[in-house]
Amino acid sequence: MPPSSVSPWLAWAADTLGARVRALTGSRANLDEFTRPLGDPGLFGPDSQAWRVHAHFVAMMVGGLSSLIVQSLHPRALAAVWDHSDFRHQLKARLGRTAHFVAATTYGGQDMAQQAIARVNAIHARIQGVDQEGEPYVANEPALLRWVHLAEVSAFLSAYQHLARTPLSPAQADTYVAEMTRVGQALWASELPLTWHETQMALQAHAPALRFDARAQEIYRILMAYPADWIDRPLLQLMQQVALDILPESMRRILGQAAPCELTVQLRRRALQVAGEPVQWMLDHQGVAAIARARVQGQRLTLQTMSATDFT
Repeated sequence: MPPSSVSPWLAWAADTLGARVRALTGSRANLDEFTRPLGDPGLFGPDSQAWRVHAHFVAMMVGGLSSLIVQSLHPRALAAVWDHSDFRHQLKARLGRTAHFVAATTYGGQDMAQQAIARVNAIHARIQGVDQEGEPYVANEPALLRWVHLAEVSAFLSAYQHLARTPLSPAQADTYVAEMTRVGQALWASELPLTWHETQMALQAHAPALRFDARAQEIYRILMAYPADWIDRPLLQLMQQVALDILPESMRRILGQAAPCELTVQLRRRALQVAGEPVQWMLDHQGVAAIARARVQGQRLTLQTMSATDFT
């Protein structure tokens, strides 16, 4: 079949899959902002492990859900979200903004990344209150920011290692952790670990302070009731199940959940790998990572410039 007849069909498929991704994630990102300035590698550059991990769509969705479950177990960290966020009522919009932050700091140019970090720091600086124990808190407390950083890095990397066809080597995993400290430190988190083992140990050290209290249970309920169109719900439910599968054992015990059957875990893992392949194919060719890579190479990638050979 000649390229002229293949290209429209492939472009239609890419558009359709892109629409489903936007519907599922709540993303309102303008990908054009990732096309400039030409040659700008951003904070990490295309050869980084951050680019590799964050380009894996289902792993980032699974890791994001898993991270939010873990983060909610820390009563003081949850207090700021509970008191000052629309998270409980505008879940998809809030997660869309978080996804844009990750994309901006990973794939955006230097200015875009720094502006995204500055916006978050400015928001955190205005947030303060009193937690349920009567203790004052501020959102930019380095210890609380460290907890959020640990939960996110651990969940993103755990999801990637679980779902990627080619997981990172131990050295590459340590590199990813070290790379992510650049963002964590820019957000005023302190004493961040530089290796995967240190990250796991630091996360486990928080276990005595964690609680699956009424607020955490409400966050869990909201995450498990994540809004999605009927066509996206089977994929979403599979991602939710896998998000629980990758939880550290200590976190699962706090949630009161028994360890899942290993065969079931592997069946869900394989099912999600297969289900995610069409979306990953689309994103590999016209997603934010592809657009950013073209920018670094001095090119401007848009769907209109693609031919059939771009999808093969």
